[in-house]
Amino acid sequence: MVYVWVSLGVAAALALIGLLSWRWFHRAGQEIQIGRARESFLLQRERLEQMFFQAAASSGKPRGLLWKNCEFGPNLELARDKHSGDLLGLVPVTISFEAVAGSDMEGLAAVGNLRSASAVFIFRKGQWLTTGRAVMNLDPVEAIRHFHNQYEGIDEHA
Repeated sequence: MVYVWVSLGVAAALALIGLLSWRWFHRAGQEIQIGRARESFLLQRERLEQMFFQAAASSGKPRGLLWKNCEFGPNLELARDKHSGDLLGLVPVTISFEAVAGSDMEGLAAVGNLRSASAVFIFRKGQWLTTGRAVMNLDPVEAIRHFHNQYEGIDEHA
């Protein structure tokens, strides 16, 4: 009977060691992915900014407006999508629009106002992508906080 209890104790200890090891390796793997994603973004930044602008400008959003210019800020905030597990990059942008000729937006003074937003990028299968999604009126930190049910901020110093 003692052997059974000793065997169960050893099995439980090995299971605990295995679980702790898995968690440590999983966290280390995520940290490596985050570092790789950040470095990859910096190396491709100019191309990614162009990709974002082209995708956003061809989206037809907002209705009645054309994308005129997009100035990118220097910061990159990383977050994880809680549902898909994708790593996201959010960059502050200042966007200028012009009205589509003949649209109901033509002639409105507010069309010329600069708009702040966050450009959204997705790191999937080792590559950065974008659909041209912009989170209007929120900088990256505010966007992550606002979408806290969907996004989890990544603290690079944690």
